[in-house]
Amino acid sequence: MPDFLVPIALVVALALLIPRRWMSGAKMRPFAVRVLFLATLAVIARYLMWRFTETLPVPGTGWAEATFAWFLIVVESLIWFDTAVLFLMLSRRRYNTDAATAGETRLRQTNPRDLPKVDIFIATYNEDLEVLEKTIAGAIALDWPKDRFTVYVLDDGKRDWLKSYCAQKGIEYFTRDNNDHAKAGNINAAIARTENPYFMVLDADFVPQQNFLYRAMGLFEDERVGIVQIPHNFYNADPMQNNLGLRKVMPDDQRLFFDAIMVGRDGWDAAFCCGSNSITRRTAMEAIGGGLPTGSITEDMLLTLALLRKGYVTRYLNERLAVGLAPESLSAMYVQRARWARGAIQMLYLRDGPLGPGLKLRHRLMFLPLTWIVQPFMVIATILTPIICLWTGWSPLATASAQEILSLQVPAMLATLATLRLVAPKSFFPLASTVHSALHAPRILPTVITTLIKPHGHAFQVTPKGSAAGGGGIDRTMIFWPIALILAAALGLYVNSDIDSRIVLDNGQIPILAFWTVISMILLSIVQAVAVSPYTEQREERFEFNQPCTIATKANESLTAQVETLSLAGARIGLQDETQVPPNIRWLLVDIPEIGPIAANVIKHKGLQIEVSFHLPTGEQRDHLMRILFTMGRDNSTQAEGSIALALLSSIFTTNETSTPSRTPSTEPPPWLAKSMRERLSD
Repeated sequence: MPDFLVPIALVVALALLIPRRWMSGAKMRPFAVRVLFLATLAVIARYLMWRFTETLPVPGTGWAEATFAWFLIVVESLIWFDTAVLFLMLSRRRYNTDAATAGETRLRQTNPRDLPKVDIFIATYNEDLEVLEKTIAGAIALDWPKDRFTVYVLDDGKRDWLKSYCAQKGIEYFTRDNNDHAKAGNINAAIARTENPYFMVLDADFVPQQNFLYRAMGLFEDERVGIVQIPHNFYNADPMQNNLGLRKVMPDDQRLFFDAIMVGRDGWDAAFCCGSNSITRRTAMEAIGGGLPTGSITEDMLLTLALLRKGYVTRYLNERLAVGLAPESLSAMYVQRARWARGAIQMLYLRDGPLGPGLKLRHRLMFLPLTWIVQPFMVIATILTPIICLWTGWSPLATASAQEILSLQVPAMLATLATLRLVAPKSFFPLASTVHSALHAPRILPTVITTLIKPHGHAFQVTPKGSAAGGGGIDRTMIFWPIALILAAALGLYVNSDIDSRIVLDNGQIPILAFWTVISMILLSIVQAVAVSPYTEQREERFEFNQPCTIATKANESLTAQVETLSLAGARIGLQDETQVPPNIRWLLVDIPEIGPIAANVIKHKGLQIEVSFHLPTGEQRDHLMRILFTMGRDNSTQAEGSIALALLSSIFTTNETSTPSRTPSTEPPPWLAKSMRERLSD
C-alpha cells in the first residue's frame, strides 16, 4: 500500500473496530467517546497544520484566484471550529428518563389536590381547524387532574369561528388588541392574564401525549430548572422523506438535533427552549421581567439565555411526548428554516445574546449561530468549487499534490463523518444530511446575508400549515439550477479530458477534481428529485392500525374485517373474502371497537382491500378518534433496515407515484346507514 493511503486505512480500520455500544445509548461509555473525539480532533489538527502552512496562495497568484483561495480557507476554518464545538457538546450527554420516571412515580402517589396547577397555552395565528382540533383534543385529554390545569387558545388571528369552537369544547379563548412581537407577544399577553405556577406552550400543530405532564413535571423538583423541553417528533413525513418516498427508511431531518445534539447540550446545561412542547416555571419567568424577550424572532433561545443569566437551566427530556406537523411542503420548510436562521443571527446584535455579559464561555460557544451563517456558504462552495476549478485551472489547495490531499485532507473528513456516525447512529447519515443542506442553502443564504447587514426590521413569517402549506408541485429553482450546474460540470470534465483543450494543467489535480465533480453531480441530481413534490388528495396522516372491525353493506348485517390503516379521514380495510362487499357498493357502516360505528364512503375496491372515506362530523366521536390516533403514543415513523445511501441514489432514477381515488365520494350517507348508526350508538 502506498504510504499516502495509510492514514485513510487507519481511520477506516478504527471506525470499524470501535464497539458501537460504547458510543451511544444507555451503554455509552463517556471516557471512550471523549477519547474518540480527541483522536478525531488530532487528525483534524494534523490536516489544519498542513493547510495553513503549505496551501496558502503563493506570491504572484492573481487577485481573483487568491480571493477564491482565501474565501475557501475562511469558510473551511469556521466549519472546523463549528465541528470542534459540536464535538464538545456531544462529549457530555445527559439522559433524564430515569429522573422523569422517579418524578412520575412521586407525582402519581401525591394527592391530586396537591399537584401543581398548569396553564396550557396553544398559540395560533392562521392555522385551519384541521390542524388546531388535534392539538386542542390532546390538551383537553391530558392525564392530569382536570381541576389542576386550564387550556387557553391564544388566537392572534381573532377568528370568531375559533372562539365559538373553544366555547363548545369548554376551554378558554384569548385574543389581544394588536399582534406586536408575533408569537412572543401573544404568549406574553397570556402570561399577564394568568397566574398558575407553571405554563406549558404548544404550537398550533403539536399534540401532547396523555402522559406529558406526569413525565415532565417531576423534573421541576430541582429548583434550578426553569424550563423542561420535550423534543419535536412528527406524525407526518417531512418534504424530503415524502418527495423521495423514503419515510420508512430515512429519519426526518431534525432527528440529529433532537436525538443527539440536545442531549449533549443538556449535559453542559446548554439545552434551550424550542418554542413548542415546553413547560416553564412562572417564578423563573418573573425573575427575568415576567415575559419572553422580544429582541429576536427566536424568542425561545433568547429566553433560555435570559434564564441562564439568572441561574436557571433548561432540562431536556428526550421522549416522544408530543407529535406535530413537519413542514408539509418545500416552501413551508424554506420559510421555517429562514426564520430560524434570521432569529439566531439577530441574537448576535443583542446585549442579551450570546456575546453579552453574564454567560460562561461554554454557553457563549454553544449559542453562537455559526452553523446558520457558515453552512450555506460551505455547501454552495463544496458544489461549485470543482466546477470553478475545471473552468479556470485554479487549485482549491494551492501547491497541494493529490498524495497530500489523500494523506491529510481525506482522513480528516472521513474521521469526522465516521465519528458522527458512531455517536449518532440512528440520526446522522452523511449523504442525507448533505442533501438536506444543499436543498436549504440557496434559500437560506439570502436571509443570512441580509440579516448580517440589517438584523432587524424584517417581516415575521409564520410557517404555513394545513391547507395553507400547499400540495404537490415543483420547486423550479431547485430543478433548473442543478441542471445548469450539472451541464457545466459535465462539460468541464469533457474539456479537461483532452490534452489539447485541458484547462487544469496539473495532472495530479485531475483525478481529485473528477471524483469531486461526480459527487457534486450526484448530489445535485438527488436535490432535483427532492424538488418534485407528488400531489396527493390525502390530507390526513394514516397510521398502521391492524385491528378487527365489523362492516355492514345494508341494515342488520355484520361482516368481520380488519382495519389495516386508519386516519381521521378514512381507512384501508382488509376483507376475508373479496365477495363480502359487492363491487358497486358506495357506502359501508364500519364499526371499530372503542371508536364505534362510522359511515364510510367506498372510494376504491380492489381485491381484498377497500379504501374508504369517513363521514365523521365534528363531535365527541371525532374527538375520541383523534385521541386514539394522536395522544396515545402511536409512532408512524419507524425506520426500516437498509442503506439510506443506496435509497437516496436510487431516488434519482425512480418516481414517487401517488394514487388517486377511483370514485368521487358521495356527500351524505343513505337512510339505512344513518338509522343503523343511531341504533348502534344508542346500544
